[in-house]
Amino acid sequence: MATPRERFLAEMRGEGDGVVYSNIRIGNPVWKEHTEKFDWMPEYSPYVGVGLGKEPGMVADTEVTDVWGCHWRYPLQSLDGICIGHPVADLADLDQWEPPKAEEFTDWDKAAENLQKTKDDGGVAVGGTDHGFMFLRMTYLRGFENFMLDVADPTPESVELIRLVEEYWADVVRRWIEVGVDQISIGDDLGLQHALPVSPEAWRHVLKPSFERIMSQCKDAGVEIHLHTDGYIVDIIPDLIECGVTTLNPQDLVNGFDNLEELALGKTFIELDIDRQDITVFGSPDEVDAHIKRCITTFGSKNGGLSMVWGVYPPTPYDNVEAAIKAMVEYATYWTNGG
Repeated sequence: MATPRERFLAEMRGEGDGVVYSNIRIGNPVWKEHTEKFDWMPEYSPYVGVGLGKEPGMVADTEVTDVWGCHWRYPLQSLDGICIGHPVADLADLDQWEPPKAEEFTDWDKAAENLQKTKDDGGVAVGGTDHGFMFLRMTYLRGFENFMLDVADPTPESVELIRLVEEYWADVVRRWIEVGVDQISIGDDLGLQHALPVSPEAWRHVLKPSFERIMSQCKDAGVEIHLHTDGYIVDIIPDLIECGVTTLNPQDLVNGFDNLEELALGKTFIELDIDRQDITVFGSPDEVDAHIKRCITTFGSKNGGLSMVWGVYPPTPYDNVEAAIKAMVEYATYWTNGG
């Protein structure tokens, strides 16, 4: 039987076995509402990994400052925060601001040891960046409106800030490659609900060069690139693949099945981010089942190319979670069973 690493490498070569693997992450607020009703799920099937959010995470109204000097408030327990303090909101402060050091991103010696053990055990050696790579990090540092103005009318200072952020992540990526990763996972939400926050042309001019330069290290070293990016990204999917993305994690309904099929299918491995705004939250269990089947029949194949991930947040009902995991198991071997 193939190890997870062997399956992964085969999938990256387009030689998968047709089995669609999924991961479900049940958030703490949903877990607290139903607690023991979820206990059967983690051991239910080898085709679906289930993480139960038993730990509450960040306490509501907590405030923290990250290593970049960005100040965060977490208004709701266990959910993501809001950046409310931007250290370079005024570019006049750029000379006094210092970016973090890549050597302090993690314990690199320990990372190398852990990654080798993972490989020895048959696992995939994965490194990564923060969720906040280039675009998001710039909005955290400058504030959203200020960065939109930078995009519209770049100044030497705003260009220099982008260079500093790019330099940091290029160094982090280089170090991951040196310690022996199979894949680097990058998180950067590039889209809004129905459009990019900037024009595709502006994205290509301001941000794409940084993506290309950072990711070129992975391409040269044969390291796979996984990109998580929420929101509408249809207009730049070809650009992301051109930059070197080998696994794209896009949202399904936000980007549209037809668009993803045309622009991504067969061009990159798709880790499909299952809807958490519409069908899985407000639909019936039968509609959830039909949606999961549609995802697999649209983007899967006998040679692989598809996995799925689903984050479960309030007010998703328990019955829909049960329907989703059972559908993911039922249709996981759709292609190996002949459809």
